[in-house]
Amino acid sequence: MSEDGLEGVVVAETVLSDVDGARGRLVIRGHDVEELAGRIGYEAAVALLWGRRGDDADALAAQLGGARERAFAAYDRWKPALAARNGMDALRGALALMETAEDPAERDPTIVGATAVVASAWARVTRGEEPLAPSGGRSHAADYLHMVTGREPSDVAVRALDRYLVTVVDHGMNASTFAARVVASTGSDTTSAVVAAIGALKGPLHGGAPGPVLDMLDAIGEARNARAWLGAELAAGRRIMGMGHRVYRVRDPRAAVLEEGVHELARAGLGADRLALALGVEREAEALLAERDAARARTRSGRVERRLHANVELYTAVLLEAVGLPRALLSPTFAVSRVAGWCAHVAEQRAKGRLIRPSSRYVGPAVDEGSTESRSDGVASA
Repeated sequence: MSEDGLEGVVVAETVLSDVDGARGRLVIRGHDVEELAGRIGYEAAVALLWGRRGDDADALAAQLGGARERAFAAYDRWKPALAARNGMDALRGALALMETAEDPAERDPTIVGATAVVASAWARVTRGEEPLAPSGGRSHAADYLHMVTGREPSDVAVRALDRYLVTVVDHGMNASTFAARVVASTGSDTTSAVVAAIGALKGPLHGGAPGPVLDMLDAIGEARNARAWLGAELAAGRRIMGMGHRVYRVRDPRAAVLEEGVHELARAGLGADRLALALGVEREAEALLAERDAARARTRSGRVERRLHANVELYTAVLLEAVGLPRALLSPTFAVSRVAGWCAHVAEQRAKGRLIRPSSRYVGPAVDEGSTESRSDGVASA
């Protein structure tokens, strides 16, 4: 038996994270995401994910700081990749050009640190600005914000970005993580696995929604316009950005965590108008979708169609815009966090897994068995 898209098929056992779509729960190494996001920094979350002791967060922060500085020191080596028009392409190209250590304890922090440096450098170069050197003494979130904006970030902005980085650090066997594990299962190197994951994340069905969420909010303009605009989109058969998820049957728990972060920003005077608009859009979208389902009542198969609720992208877009990140940098910023999860899955795949080699069911034209007997050109036996 097979499922299109491997839905429901278990491909690995993991201790890293678990997604419970029915209950709307995300567990990272035995902790609900609500326990971590907004309460610990990115370095502590990565230390937890990588199975390091709790007191290793400071040591890891120093490692990541040194990794950012080394990546910037090698700027001339990967600078050509910044010519890419898409930030995900810049990440792929630059990381592929970097040298990494063989020791996993050094290699993985090197890749995580380099990802932040490349993403920020690409953002500045595309604006006609020079990249800014990192500071190993800052936290990962604070240094990333400084390298992108050129300004000393406020404490509230750093806390908000930390909340985001922790929230999306890992999320079960998603498409990019699976891509990384497939490459790792062949015995290839970690950089190659991460580059493959970035390629998967670039796809609009996986990591491309935060920018379009802001485009949607721009088009709606004010909360009072939301119902009419959303209704027109649904009538045209188009998706509502920031609503619905492949796994979650209820509201994405990450949406709630990030909404809380946006409220904190709004209280500090950052993004309050956007937050009000996003809340209005979510409310109207849920109402319209519920009305549509009620009108159709039941599908021909007799099953009630599942409701669509807010996903992580809706409040990701509002939060990252509020802390000063440009729209084109939203998907690369997702990679700045998730790269730690990819590295963890690569290590786990190497330790526990084998070559990932699924089967397929052939549904093409049948072979004429008699035709091969009369062939004399050697094709049949090739």
